[in-house]
Amino acid sequence: MAGRAGGCRCPLPNEDNGRFCLLALLILLYLVWGAAVFSAIERPPELRAQRAWSRRLDTFSRSHNISQPELAAFLRQYEAANVAGVRGEPLRARWDFTGAFYFVGTVVSTIGFGMATPVTTGGRIFLIFYGLVGCAATILFFNLFLERIITLLAYILRWFHERKLHRSGAAQSPDRRGSSQLGEVDSLDGWKPSVYYVMLILGAASLVISCCASAMYSPIEGWSYAESLYFCFVAFSTIGFGDLVSSQRAAYANQSLYRAGNFLLILMGVCCLYSLFNVSSIVIKQFLNWILKKMEYRCCRRCQGAKARNHWNAVHPASMKTRRQEVSVETVCDSETDGHRMSGEMISVKDFLASNKVSLAIMQKQLSETANGGPRQSHSRYNGFSGGVGALAIMNNRLAETSVDR
Repeated sequence: MAGRAGGCRCPLPNEDNGRFCLLALLILLYLVWGAAVFSAIERPPELRAQRAWSRRLDTFSRSHNISQPELAAFLRQYEAANVAGVRGEPLRARWDFTGAFYFVGTVVSTIGFGMATPVTTGGRIFLIFYGLVGCAATILFFNLFLERIITLLAYILRWFHERKLHRSGAAQSPDRRGSSQLGEVDSLDGWKPSVYYVMLILGAASLVISCCASAMYSPIEGWSYAESLYFCFVAFSTIGFGDLVSSQRAAYANQSLYRAGNFLLILMGVCCLYSLFNVSSIVIKQFLNWILKKMEYRCCRRCQGAKARNHWNAVHPASMKTRRQEVSVETVCDSETDGHRMSGEMISVKDFLASNKVSLAIMQKQLSETANGGPRQSHSRYNGFSGGVGALAIMNNRLAETSVDR
């Protein structure tokens, strides 16, 4: 890092390892915090439900003169039948063509609700190979969708930026419009869409789709609106617990229309939320970079303070002057680096427009080279890609720009 290049001997890891370790630590703390919260919220109802079920089971056993082991064996048999698709209430067939199509959709999208699972050995073996190809292809589809979403949003944000520049230019005096128009060209060439605006737009789109889907699920499935929102997040994020699953009844009013709308809403929701997660990862990485920079800055300040004290104790003639110069240069460099790294901007429009002229060819070549194990382009930053596959290449370019300087 830059701080250690000037003689700092702080035991800090390099940028990539430091970011990885810091992220691992934050995720561990996040897991611990989440476990504590869910345990405090969900454990008491679980204990109450267990006690209530034990009392009801004992009452049923005594009233019907059935021994507890026999009743437990019968319940285990029902659980096995439930896994195979047998339910106490009438539900849609699990393995007719429409049911199987719904199942494979949850497989390749990695949602995996669990309401239907293969029980035969042949079906389970086929699922392994089917899922390998299907999940990989669907993830690639999500990446390409994200690429086009970012492209569209970049054009929209650039259009708004141009309008803002035109309005500000029109408000100026006539003798300054000529110079302002030249400045607009330079400003547009170097302009970059803010990653925070992109994240906000994707978040709003995900929220709108979730609210619209919940308004449909609530009356049709008989769920509350909060339950419907919960289902939307679980499904769109591909978590897929399976406690609530849409389109599982045997019959609906306007059944074909509802199932088609359910499929489209889940598809759009998964795409939008997947895109939101990927864009949000840029902000998380910027936060990690900021923490690492602060850690490095404090360590370097301690080293410089110790160095200055040693110079002062040695009565060095220029110790105070050298110390002031070191602090001044470091402060300026730090502010400039922070301004570049924490700007929250994505790729510049100049690079972006140049890359989009041949984006399809570049993407196909890159995917082909990646699939064949070939070399990646060494100067990919000039065409808008910096490694990775599909849409993640665009964001990786910005991630490379926003990284802490090595």
